[in-house]
Amino acid sequence: MAGCTISARLTDGRAEPYPARVRVDAEGVVESVERLESSPGKLGVVAPGLVDVHNHGGARGAFPTGTLAECRQAAEFHRQQGSVHLLASLVSGTEEELTRQVGVLAPLVAEGVVDGIHLEGPFIHTAKCGAQAPDRIQDGDPAMLRRILERGAGMVRQLTFAPETPNARALVDACVEYGVIVSLGHTTADFVTTAGVLDYAVARGATVTATHLFNAMPPLHHRQPGAVGAMLAAAARGEVAVEAIGDGVHLADGTVDVIASCAGDGLMLITDAMEAAGMPDGAYKLGPLDVVVAGGVARLAGVGGAIAGGTSTLAQQFVRFSARHGAAAAARAAAVNPGRLLGLDQARGLQVGQPAEFVEFDPAGAVRTVFAGGTRLRG
Repeated sequence: MAGCTISARLTDGRAEPYPARVRVDAEGVVESVERLESSPGKLGVVAPGLVDVHNHGGARGAFPTGTLAECRQAAEFHRQQGSVHLLASLVSGTEEELTRQVGVLAPLVAEGVVDGIHLEGPFIHTAKCGAQAPDRIQDGDPAMLRRILERGAGMVRQLTFAPETPNARALVDACVEYGVIVSLGHTTADFVTTAGVLDYAVARGATVTATHLFNAMPPLHHRQPGAVGAMLAAAARGEVAVEAIGDGVHLADGTVDVIASCAGDGLMLITDAMEAAGMPDGAYKLGPLDVVVAGGVARLAGVGGAIAGGTSTLAQQFVRFSARHGAAAAARAAAVNPGRLLGLDQARGLQVGQPAEFVEFDPAGAVRTVFAGGTRLRG
């Protein structure tokens, strides 16, 4: 691999962007980072490699149902778009279906193409199933979960379940035992129920997140704060990290801004992408369900179909969030904060002597260059 030199406004998420020249040697190691006294024309932005902790696929590849080749295609699409780390998210399924798909994804986890697997279900509420098949949803079953985690051999990193599901605390116990992130969502739970499970999980030492806050749960109401209120309050205390789909479709920009003001460095932008990400409008699948994408918005087929995952990339959300909050805040929300959840220090990829891991955006916001672990994926 040939080395490269990039001039851009650089941010590692801790400092505001400044004009810099970054040199990467032929081995993919950051050779130097030089602050520029003057900008050579209009500069783009260099930020840490992005981290997407909730992603169902893209480029016609679907993590919940795809073959190894299709899942690899999905992962590589997102990696080349700047999401150098991601969790492959499944949807509700039978024990056999979930165990089988964990096995399909195992080589990608072993190779580091994906950082692990996220089980979004099946222990969620049918009334807030969103684009998941109701007949695959079931009550909390800690024994079933343990069997899946045992067969997954450390590959399953996160579980989404509804706090009101039976045996919720036993699910927390299993997650703690296997080092799995507890993520609460797809729920009708009230404030007290949600707060009770949150408090229990925190007391047990679990890492806790909110699954795509506001989506697939009742809205915040002044007399019924519900799960949204409980999770925002916990995020403000620094106890919970919060997923937000900042694509302008799932959430209004102002709603994302409210989450950011409450969660601070607990905010994590996610795509919730499905196989249509990076693809034209048309017919697709999410799990066993038919999906139609029109105008870039994925919905279940049929009249009034629910939103069925996302079609954006995390790089697109970075640009959208950056326009309101600046590139440093966007780097925290799309790279540093979700990276911390997975035990990663995303700022290292911009430090001299470290394998390069960053994304370069051109002045118009398009992804120009991507490095991951010292390997150039794009540019």
